[in-house]
Amino acid sequence: LESASGEVGHLLQSAQKEPMPKVLIIDVHANVRLVYREAFEAAGFDVIEAPDGRKGVDLFTSDRPDLIITDIEMPELDGHSVISEIRQIQADAKIVAVTGAGLHHLPVAHELGADRIFEKPLRPRDLLAAVNELIS
Repeated sequence: LESASGEVGHLLQSAQKEPMPKVLIIDVHANVRLVYREAFEAAGFDVIEAPDGRKGVDLFTSDRPDLIITDIEMPELDGHSVISEIRQIQADAKIVAVTGAGLHHLPVAHELGADRIFEKPLRPRDLLAAVNELIS
């Protein structure tokens, strides 16, 4: 029994060494952040979030997440500026842009460096599929 429990302990330590991918969600709407958080945490992601672009860029700088999901229309710093600033900090950052404020924002987000663009509302599973594709 001792060797079996020792083996389980070793497996648990190995699993703990594998860091969960970290996703930063930047969205002015708390309910949107909550829906995304629940979907990503259920899929095994570590989630951090910010209610505006300025706080989002600050969190990106301090926490270096594996991927960023940013809304476009936000106070303080809009999503286009978030994408530009993050690209200056880390050129290969993985960025997904979402907006409910009009399709005209999405091509600009893509030109600035968003890897994927989505119009709201979107299903969390579609967002999760795009994120999994980007980080794999």
